[in-house]
Amino acid sequence: METPNPPVQTIVGPFDEAVIADAARRILAGECVAVPTETVYGLAADATNGEAVAGIYAAKGRPSFNPLIVHVPTLEAAKAIATFNPAAEDLAAAFWPGPLTLVLPRRPDSPVAAIVAAGLDTIAVRVPAHPAMLSLLRATNRPLAAPSANASGRISPTRAAHVLAGLSGKVGLIVDAGPTGHGLESTIAAPTADEIRLLRPGPIDRERIEAATGLPVSDNVSDAIEAPGQMMSHYAPAKPVRLGASQGEPGEWLIGFGNVAGDATLSASGDLIEAAARLFDALHEANASAASRIAVAPIPETGLGIAINDRLRRAAADR
Repeated sequence: METPNPPVQTIVGPFDEAVIADAARRILAGECVAVPTETVYGLAADATNGEAVAGIYAAKGRPSFNPLIVHVPTLEAAKAIATFNPAAEDLAAAFWPGPLTLVLPRRPDSPVAAIVAAGLDTIAVRVPAHPAMLSLLRATNRPLAAPSANASGRISPTRAAHVLAGLSGKVGLIVDAGPTGHGLESTIAAPTADEIRLLRPGPIDRERIEAATGLPVSDNVSDAIEAPGQMMSHYAPAKPVRLGASQGEPGEWLIGFGNVAGDATLSASGDLIEAAARLFDALHEANASAASRIAVAPIPETGLGIAINDRLRRAAADR
């Protein structure tokens, strides 16, 4: 019988030079560190160290068939681990650094450990924009594998407190730089010569992708897991979730939107950008409430609402 890892002391430190230096030391020693990106907080480890990456899977309880995103500081660093086609070059020029992940063929000479790709011939890579993650990338001089810093399948963290609530005793250091900007995970796209396959909707919508490449964006996604965030049950609270609710029922915590007020609201004015930034905060709040179930007001299936509804459907899926 496998012996579980003993709990570690979890330290929460502010984003400053000393804490980044400590984070880099831990990363290079094979540990995992929680650090914010502009999307959500990530659980980072040295992507070239297979045992360190296995520590991410262990801390999250993440299925090993679910691949991880590799974060790098520059396009040149991305080209050391993935093969870029012209469409990928266009997307990187338009949206990096930023909340877009590209799924590309993995280079045969890539230094990234095979466990990161979960047995696939492709690799998911992005250049983040958040100064904390960029500082850590520069301090370690390593590509960093960094899925969201939460238990696998649970609500993604947009604050250090969310990470602490879910991973206390499983990660040694949480770099606290306040709430994240987008509050929604990156868009994931797989560019080919003829089209851009949208594997996960996010802050960069299909219209902007089409404009940057001149190629159509398709939802041609296989049943197999090709990228992070594709599992049907994902981003899930511990309580059942009901969608499209115009009012709450007894025992429900209602998350409102627009003219549906609720116990809390994603955006009273119906602003989808505000709603995206508030989504996981609201789910955490509802999950911590005394209510036994969660209800969510209707969100329009347009623009950023497509990505919000994608996360909500996965949160509400049977599990």
